[in-house]
Amino acid sequence: TILSSSYVCRFLTTKDKFHGLLDSESQGSKREKASESDTVDDSKETSLEEPEPKRLKQNFEGRPDGKRLRGQNKSRPHTKPTAYDEKRLCHSIIQNKECPFGAKCFFDHDIVKYMDSKPPDIGETCHIYETFGKCAYGLSCRFAKAHTTPDFKSMEKADLVKVYEGRTMVKNNMSKELQGRLRKRSVSFEKSEKYLKTLSDNKDKGAQQVKTVGPLTDADVIKLRPCEKKQVDFQDKLYLAPLTTCGNLPFRRVCKRFGADITCGEMAMCTNLLQGHQSEWALLRRHESEDVFGIQLEGSFPDTMTRCAELINNNTEVDFVDINSGCPIDLVYNKGGGCGLMTRTRKFERIVKGMNYVLDVPLTVKIRTGVQEKSNIAHKLIPEMKNWGVSMITLHGRSREQRYTKLADWDYITTCAKLASPIPLFGNGDILSYEDAMKAKETGVSGIMIARGALIKPWIFTEIKESRHWDISSSERLDILKDFSNFGLEHWGSDTRGVERTRTFLLEWLSFLCRYIPVGLLERVPQKINERPPYYMGRNYLETLMASQNVEDWIRISEMLLGPVPKNFEFLPKHKANSYK
Repeated sequence: TILSSSYVCRFLTTKDKFHGLLDSESQGSKREKASESDTVDDSKETSLEEPEPKRLKQNFEGRPDGKRLRGQNKSRPHTKPTAYDEKRLCHSIIQNKECPFGAKCFFDHDIVKYMDSKPPDIGETCHIYETFGKCAYGLSCRFAKAHTTPDFKSMEKADLVKVYEGRTMVKNNMSKELQGRLRKRSVSFEKSEKYLKTLSDNKDKGAQQVKTVGPLTDADVIKLRPCEKKQVDFQDKLYLAPLTTCGNLPFRRVCKRFGADITCGEMAMCTNLLQGHQSEWALLRRHESEDVFGIQLEGSFPDTMTRCAELINNNTEVDFVDINSGCPIDLVYNKGGGCGLMTRTRKFERIVKGMNYVLDVPLTVKIRTGVQEKSNIAHKLIPEMKNWGVSMITLHGRSREQRYTKLADWDYITTCAKLASPIPLFGNGDILSYEDAMKAKETGVSGIMIARGALIKPWIFTEIKESRHWDISSSERLDILKDFSNFGLEHWGSDTRGVERTRTFLLEWLSFLCRYIPVGLLERVPQKINERPPYYMGRNYLETLMASQNVEDWIRISEMLLGPVPKNFEFLPKHKANSYK
């Protein structure tokens, strides 16, 4: 066992006893709330009560199945946050403006009627109001009583409002004007067209051999010289990986607090960005605390990737742009993107050179060892990438076929790091402690990218920088979740839609957090990333609850921070393996 032998009798338990404790504690707390006036002490009876019968594992056809479910829950319910609002107050009423639609407006204008039907407030204080001095969600806020007068007027704290006046906390928002031009296809891509013309004129010549017409200005010279591009110091940095679904802006803020040096937005598809999709542009948003921030793009064609790079270069504030050449999912791979680029070197080269030609910031690439498990090709690609003009390479020590079934191949990463020199190469795979990080640095990599390790324990960046194991308490972990919830309310909103969206992303993250085993319970330190915890009782109820891999228990944790879930609430996490008791 990986749990300490001195704690075996006290902490190790069975599956039924583990869930029995959590269920009985939950029922006991509900009973206490329902009968607060009852003075009879019946705690002994509560602890001996038989828990509710356990639900059988189910597959998605509803049949009982004892097999472990793997992969992604592609059929999981995707309930839109709008479904949790019976009635929505008109935005013009919230902002004290006249509604341009008048009687034809679809939303509610009767404030008294709306307040009567609105779900009860979650708490007494509003984080947004206390932080910024005013809440933009006004009466629709789920903490509205904290900043609303009896006659339904919104209050403000003038001193705080003045502090944040004119300050942009989140950058890279897409304007309506830009969205309109993208949809009408009226955005100009001058530099992209120049590069693409050279491909059609002579496919064997790169962008560096473009012939100029007329006088060459200083601005042209600066943009054509790679050495004059904005430089980023990647050496010995801790890089938070671009994590789809979980690597959102609130999560990145949490990791920045714990010492992440470099952050990157979630993988964005270039075709969706070029079409002006609001949901895709939301992945590019950058918080002011992210001092070194990049955007990761996915695409499989030189024309779309080059145009998208120019679009980003002209309309966002980023420190680097990353090409995703490591995504293993079928949706991306079958179109030639992600890992598919590694086997299409001609197109890969044109994409890299084209993006480099239009960008004023460094271009980086993230790759895997290869596509097939026993056929590594990264070592063949890396010397070529050096000639293409890549500023930094990140290598995930697994193949596409392998996914997460075996440990990352750090010996192979060592070989590739030598081949990449003097270009920095970051290693990625299986880092869950400072000891893992120290071993990784001995391989000669320039830095470390951390992905699942940050999801399981976001304080890993602090552990690495301070060279220690942090036996973090359950209350400290709950404070981290509270910070995430507050950041989520800032980012997605404090109305019902924002609260439920925050809850959904919190629950996705909890599906990874439950894998953490407290340091004080380990027989040997550190925990390895491929070791799943046995059933164990924590040192208190909250620690036990956080160790549960059952969705219902994650929902209980979310209710501590974001109030009760709506009646029609549904949730299944992205990974089947984390969905059931």
